[in-house]
Amino acid sequence: MRITTLAEYGVICALHLARRRGDGPVTGREIAEVEQLPGDYVEQILLRLRRAGIVRSTRGARGGYMLARRSEEISIRDVIEASEMTTFDLHCQSHPVGEERCSTSHSCSIRPVWMLLQRKIDDVLSSVHLSDLLGGENEVKTRVGLEERQPPDSRSLPVLQY
Repeated sequence: MRITTLAEYGVICALHLARRRGDGPVTGREIAEVEQLPGDYVEQILLRLRRAGIVRSTRGARGGYMLARRSEEISIRDVIEASEMTTFDLHCQSHPVGEERCSTSHSCSIRPVWMLLQRKIDDVLSSVHLSDLLGGENEVKTRVGLEERQPPDSRSLPVLQY
């Protein structure tokens, strides 16, 4: 899986707004400047986030963007789907190797692995919210469970353990 620039910048912009929750509207230009991101890209992402109901905008001299919901209610999956339109590109659906080989009527032993991976990725992204990312890196590691990993059970696939 590859995290696209749109997805990464979307999370950065949403997290910036979460950190500035009580400060009132923040302009796209200000987010771009502080986060060192291209301004046009930030505006494009903020428009997508607004359309998805993640941010709201206000017009005028003191206008800008704010989160539309509390940071505890916005998952990373929400942000990535709004920014990128998908969290995981299932290649056999978007770019089939061959029409017959990749059709759902054809038996494919690889497809279930990609489907499981998509489900796991979506589950992880759904379980992490903007509020979970407001601390420092070590605090976030603990929040998302990286510090408490147990060794996998030798009887099952490691991917099913986490």
